[in-house]
Amino acid sequence: MGAQPPLSQIPLGQTLLSKGIISQDQLNIALTEQKKFKAPLGKVLVTLGFVTEATIRDILSETLGQVSIDLENTIVDPTAIALVPKDMARRYHVLPVSYDMERKVLLIAVSDPANVVALDQIRALAREDLRIEQVLARESDITIGIEHHYGFELSIDGILNEIETGEIDYQSLAADFDEYSQPVVRLVDALLNDATKRSASDIHFEPEQGFLRIRYRIDGVLRQIRSLHKNYWAAMVVRLKVMSGMNIAETRAPQDGRISLLLSGHQVDFRVSSQPTTHGENIVLRILDRDKGIVPIEELGLRPDELKTLKLMLARPEGIILVTGPTGSGKTTTLYSILSFINTEGVNIMTLEDPVEYPMAMIRQTSVNEVVKLDFASGIRSMMRQDPDVILVGEIRDQDTAEMAFRAAMTGHQVYSTLHTNSSIGAIPRLMDLGVLPDIMAGNIIGVIAQRLVRKLCTHCKSPTTPDPGTRSLLGMSEDDDRPVFQAVGCSRCDNIGYKGRMAIMELFKLDAEIDELIARRATGREVRLHAAAKGFRTLADDAIQRVLAGHTSLDEISRVVDLTDRVI
Repeated sequence: MGAQPPLSQIPLGQTLLSKGIISQDQLNIALTEQKKFKAPLGKVLVTLGFVTEATIRDILSETLGQVSIDLENTIVDPTAIALVPKDMARRYHVLPVSYDMERKVLLIAVSDPANVVALDQIRALAREDLRIEQVLARESDITIGIEHHYGFELSIDGILNEIETGEIDYQSLAADFDEYSQPVVRLVDALLNDATKRSASDIHFEPEQGFLRIRYRIDGVLRQIRSLHKNYWAAMVVRLKVMSGMNIAETRAPQDGRISLLLSGHQVDFRVSSQPTTHGENIVLRILDRDKGIVPIEELGLRPDELKTLKLMLARPEGIILVTGPTGSGKTTTLYSILSFINTEGVNIMTLEDPVEYPMAMIRQTSVNEVVKLDFASGIRSMMRQDPDVILVGEIRDQDTAEMAFRAAMTGHQVYSTLHTNSSIGAIPRLMDLGVLPDIMAGNIIGVIAQRLVRKLCTHCKSPTTPDPGTRSLLGMSEDDDRPVFQAVGCSRCDNIGYKGRMAIMELFKLDAEIDELIARRATGREVRLHAAAKGFRTLADDAIQRVLAGHTSLDEISRVVDLTDRVI
């Protein structure tokens, strides 16, 4: 027997195979795709959904004996950025991370450690006496880092100036490698790019009498970004319709479409809706960022005991789990996180959505379609013949859907769905209202999660205050509790809003045999609530107040989202 080759010489595919991360079939598929697209094997495996970028990074790091870093949690040194021009960073896909002046060492993040040409070019450009060290990072993180640290690549003001004056904005063109394209095309691209970078969830294009208003929904609140002259709108509508596959000749009927773009190195989908108004067509785009859409279940914001309860609920083989809350309260994100947690080779998960928001590997996803008469109820009926273990129904909104969902739960399936109610316990009367009998509900509902999204205080400018007696009473603070309550202020890092980012507040209502009995004999909501409270049930208001006392959000913010009137003495 000959000597084993060193680990660094074993191909990536064989390494992943030997560690049991991928199967031989998956490797064969990836190699076929690699020949077709001439892309690195690691990238192909990630695109196919067989492995994550973090796995590839860690395997490369291990086999090559190189350090890997997580760029999301790394502060990049501006002096390092200044040493490598943006076009070179983009061409070779590298990001300068830090520069040690004393040792003259430049640390560079790379996704492909075998790219020797890139390091030689950077060394030649910078200085001969410069020593370059490399660390491994995820490809998408490097792309995002380049866009973030080298500034904005599509100047909205430059493009607007070009449309008004006819002068070409060469600076915004140089940032993009494409040849000269229509300024309106670049204007729409720049706005979509800008909204995604600001973590907006929606973009509103609203025509008025003489101008076009553009608003982004950031952290659940609409914010006006630009006002453009009405002259721009006609061409922008056509561009948005072409991108989303709508009929550009139809202007009097509402239309729906979808756009899929690669922004900052990762896939972002836009759900587009047009609505005729008195001043022209109003267009709203919902941004579906796949990287942000699926959060690990541990990061949903549940306390350790509640997370344990949720995992126990998910372990039950049959029954219904409902997620309730108003539109935009993060119900879909929670459901996708749960599906991602239970998504294994041994489980057949099927979803019925309106429409499919985030494509997920190994999950059979179907969109509800009015054209072919596929509604939620008939969709569940046909799914039952596909041997599912888990069924996700986008929303229970009528009696037929409710009946079919409970029928699926009663025949040994785990069913997940959403419902529009104000609280978790409020799901019981809402289902009765839809025509579900209490005897059917009892024993078939595993639990109900109610949630809202509240804005988080900006960590850089939040201000501590001493609460007055009324506030202390509302927050349930004892006399010897001297914790401060934080308020929003506003600074340049949060666009002077005082808040940055959002988090979920939740209440977890787990049904047991006694609550099932209460439901079966049509007990009042108050009786159910008292029994649940005795078993440790915490309401949305309780969870929200804990977040205020922990300094994560403000009393003003939770008052906007949760009803605190019951706590006023």
